Amino acid sequence: MLRLWRLSLSLWFIVPLSSAQERHDHGIPEKLGKVSFPISCAPSVQQQFNSGVALLHSFAYAAAEQTFQAVAKADPQCGMAHWGVAMTYFHQVWSPNLPPPAFPVGQNEILQAARLGANSDRERQFIHALGTLYQQSITIMPDMRTLAYEQAMADLAQKNIHDVESQVFYALALLANASPADKTHALQEQAIDILEPLNREYPNHPGIAHYLIHACDSQELAERGLPAARTYAQIAPSSPHALHMPSHIFTRLGLWDDSIASNLASRQAAHQHGDTMGELHAMDYLVYAYLQTGREKEASQVVKDLNAMPKLNMSNFGTAYAATAIPIRDAVERGRWSDAASIALPSGAPPSVVAIAVWSRGIGLARTGHVQDARVEADQLRQIETQLRTSGDIYWSIQTGILASEVMAWSAQASGDPHQALMLLRAAADQEDAIEKQPVTPGPILPAREQLGDLLLQQKQPAIALKEFQAALAEAPGRRGALQGIAQASQHNNQAEIH
Repeated sequence: MLRLWRLSLSLWFIVPLSSAQERHDHGIPEKLGKVSFPISCAPSVQQQFNSGVALLHSFAYAAAEQTFQAVAKADPQCGMAHWGVAMTYFHQVWSPNLPPPAFPVGQNEILQAARLGANSDRERQFIHALGTLYQQSITIMPDMRTLAYEQAMADLAQKNIHDVESQVFYALALLANASPADKTHALQEQAIDILEPLNREYPNHPGIAHYLIHACDSQELAERGLPAARTYAQIAPSSPHALHMPSHIFTRLGLWDDSIASNLASRQAAHQHGDTMGELHAMDYLVYAYLQTGREKEASQVVKDLNAMPKLNMSNFGTAYAATAIPIRDAVERGRWSDAASIALPSGAPPSVVAIAVWSRGIGLARTGHVQDARVEADQLRQIETQLRTSGDIYWSIQTGILASEVMAWSAQASGDPHQALMLLRAAADQEDAIEKQPVTPGPILPAREQLGDLLLQQKQPAIALKEFQAALAEAPGRRGALQGIAQASQHNNQAEIH
């Protein structure tokens, strides 16, 4: 078993911009924390290799790729340099299923790594593990690849129990396979159990803090992620993503001022680094936090800033999601239903993103009494739901089905069928509560259970509405809509008792 090198390198460097930043890249940082990943390549490339790993740990994929390519150029016999390049195409948290354009590139790199080999069992195990992901077989489904990778990393971690990077990359592999439908958060708990002791021993390691935040990005685990959220931005202050990530925990706990500060810093850094997706991601979380604190003028200014941005690559999911969600949040959270109904469908965006705009139009139309038009939007959502399910995108097909049910519920309410409305919206709320959000979003545009409370108020059932708002608030602490709903339902209950 390799002895862990206790070499800690403060990583100060600048990497040029790359057109590959739309690959879920989060900026070109200069200071990224302290990482030691010992390899048996030429000693002269060790520090640069550590830099590449640190970039990986903050999801600066384009910069990491360039760094590993520089290592390969400096030491043509370094197999681990090609392992590093292949890793930059595997985005475990954002999109663990390798997209078709990335697969052959990563596969070629890991085959090159295997051909060159390495002088240590540990390095060969890293290469082998990633090789299981890039297996040359069209019969292996994407989730089978990520599971094979996780199992290989489990074996590596067990054989290298005292090696920090073996443990950290194994924890990340667990998160890649964590199901949004598993409300026990079993794999996240397993990752946390690995990372928390390491965080105490290596408090300046960027990956440990980063992956703890992702592992704790749920209502049930958010408190455990707060210490990492308080430190990650200090560990890697030059990384736009490190500046943003704490807001995942702050959002879960309703710490809106902290979230605003985090995303203002991240947005500025991402803009300076030319990281459009990172900037938009921070803006989406920023608008969400502004709206929860009643800072509507600031939220509207972010929408104006979005509209002033140059033409965006709407084929990129992260970019398209944020650009579409931001103006919809601003309209729907403020109850501006006519504005919601007039939202334009995003051209060139993935179907799962188009669905959000269709939902906005449907909700806006239903809430302004245009029932037949709203039902047309609901039918379109059902078509997108089927399209996503057929393509194998089960998560977003479920989410789109929930959106369709919400539009149908408000259409039923507007057409004088309160029983049908209640049945549809309660089913949507139960379904939404049973599945976790993805990291791309701070939360549903308008939580279904919060909508259910609003519907019950309209149906003059304040006592039941109060319970639904309280349940919504427990799931998403600090949300303004739930707090206002509780106040309104309580007021109606008090008035009923007086009379």
